[in-house]
Amino acid sequence: MSIYEELRVILDSHPSGAPKSEAFDQILKMLFSPEEAAVAVHMNLAPRSVEKIASDAGIPVEEAGRLLEGMAERVVIFSREKDGKKSYGLMPTIPGLFEFPFMRGGGTPEHERLGKLWEDYHHEAMGASFAGNPTPLARVIPVEHAINAKSQVHPYEEVARLIDQADYRAVAQCACRVSVGACDAPRDVCLIFDSPARFLVERQFAREISREEAYNVLDRSEKAGLVHTSNNSADKASFICNCCRCCCTILRGRTQLDLSNAFAPSGFTAQVDKDACTGCGICADERCPMGAIEVWDDIASADMEQCIGCGLCVTECPVDAITLLRREERREVPATAQEMGARILKEKGKLEQFMRVMQK
Repeated sequence: MSIYEELRVILDSHPSGAPKSEAFDQILKMLFSPEEAAVAVHMNLAPRSVEKIASDAGIPVEEAGRLLEGMAERVVIFSREKDGKKSYGLMPTIPGLFEFPFMRGGGTPEHERLGKLWEDYHHEAMGASFAGNPTPLARVIPVEHAINAKSQVHPYEEVARLIDQADYRAVAQCACRVSVGACDAPRDVCLIFDSPARFLVERQFAREISREEAYNVLDRSEKAGLVHTSNNSADKASFICNCCRCCCTILRGRTQLDLSNAFAPSGFTAQVDKDACTGCGICADERCPMGAIEVWDDIASADMEQCIGCGLCVTECPVDAITLLRREERREVPATAQEMGARILKEKGKLEQFMRVMQK
């Protein structure tokens, strides 16, 4: 087994997975030198001290520190500092290895090649691996302005509350639009929180922002017709992506790969007031990312099975003919990210594999 295959197997233990593929083998060779990969296979998804990694890899501490810091500087591994000591850990494929290297923007031949390889990998294997079986890793959050007081909003469905709960906030370039480049939607709208945000800001791949600036990102995203998505758990958000249907990994699991569990829809669905609707078509032609709204005989109609409850149709309806209503049947949202991860690993038959990797 090659050193890169060893690394892939470790990464595949994460809930998002890293299925075997020629494209991913090439990605790993671009992101890690053979010397770096030989160190990375002695790591796992939890931060470890330089001394521990050096001991397991059988190399001097100084050499391990140099290699680890080089990888962290390129954000292909994660680092954190506590009490003056740094520790390092591997990152999952998504979110992590795919997104972080693109968060400064692209434009180089290396970025273009890497983007093409990730695109191939998305279609070959990664898109299906990231999807739920049945629990998804990501969920849609409705546009805040689309929900009225009668909707009985739960705290985890209020996108502004997710921002308020964060101790640290940062914004970066949308890796999906940077790497795919299929539309001209805003790119500087990827919100990251707490430890990952601090790491990316420290490495100059993201910019620290205030709560008010984060709200502004949401407003710009909503105006551009982008869908708010986040981790599929009811505790703190680690990210809020603002996704388009043509570039973004999360939405494309449905729009391109037709994976029913690519992400969880919000707990709402759109309903059209047929008496108020004028049939202008804005909701169907400009706002709905899933093609869930059609206009027949000058009246809009929403398909509840296709609707993901994002609320983008509501905020741009000129006659307020669309509202978001609670779904009668709703998925249970895992209480914490840890609970979500354990559930997904069990469903995918990877829990024992994950435990072995974490106990290395």
